[in-house]
Amino acid sequence: MRVDGQLVEKPYKSSSKKIRRRQKKAGSMLSAVQRLYDVCKDVFADGGAGVVPPHEDVERIRSVLDSLTPADVGLSPNLPFFKKTEYKGPPAVRYLHLYDCPRFSIGIFCLPPTSCIPLHNHPGMTVFSKLLFGSMHIKSYDWVDVPENSNQPLKTGHFQPPGMRLAKLHRDAVFTTPCETSILYPLEGGNMHRFTAVTSCAVLDVLGPPYSDAEGRPCMYYNDFPYASFSGGADIVPGNGDEYAWLEEKAKPDDFFVLGAKYTGPKIIER
Repeated sequence: MRVDGQLVEKPYKSSSKKIRRRQKKAGSMLSAVQRLYDVCKDVFADGGAGVVPPHEDVERIRSVLDSLTPADVGLSPNLPFFKKTEYKGPPAVRYLHLYDCPRFSIGIFCLPPTSCIPLHNHPGMTVFSKLLFGSMHIKSYDWVDVPENSNQPLKTGHFQPPGMRLAKLHRDAVFTTPCETSILYPLEGGNMHRFTAVTSCAVLDVLGPPYSDAEGRPCMYYNDFPYASFSGGADIVPGNGDEYAWLEEKAKPDDFFVLGAKYTGPKIIER
């Protein structure tokens, strides 16, 4: 431009607003599963067995999952593996693998009606479960004989029948979408749970850290028995014991099958 007849260079205006707009636009273009991966990578960066993320980090993952839809992961209830078959045994569960590393994993369990993921544990893990569609019955427990610095008042080692451990019922209810993401922790929140499909349903799980036989985190399965079955009249729990059960470790059920299926949703880019 000219000032008093002289050619003067136009002052440079900061483009920070444009940069922020471009960054915001780029962020909005990320797929939902990519945003989930990015948050999990940050939250579990320094994690490990028994390490529970801070509350604000738990809420960051929950926030992403709560907004997730079946379309975000390329799922529809009309897919063939959600249909009930004529096979006499329990319907097979399908697993869609999205991502895994030593710190966390992301995957989706697809359950046709009446199929069941048996009662099992999550040793040292923080687990987020997001029901994407359908109705599912969840029954879960936490151990009663937890470390002394916890808030649990009961110590039951000398009362326990051989091969049994006392657990307290955490949840026994049917969940139907839309519903909030459920979260379990190493010592609370229903660390042992059973999923039973009331209708066709799909649940996305984030495990931090994932199972690892080599690192002492195998998946263990359990039978559950009413508290009164083995209490022998011992008054070791409050009330009539309806909120308690004895859990017995067992091998993986022979009629429980998890088959891999191809994930066709948006890809996760490691970065």
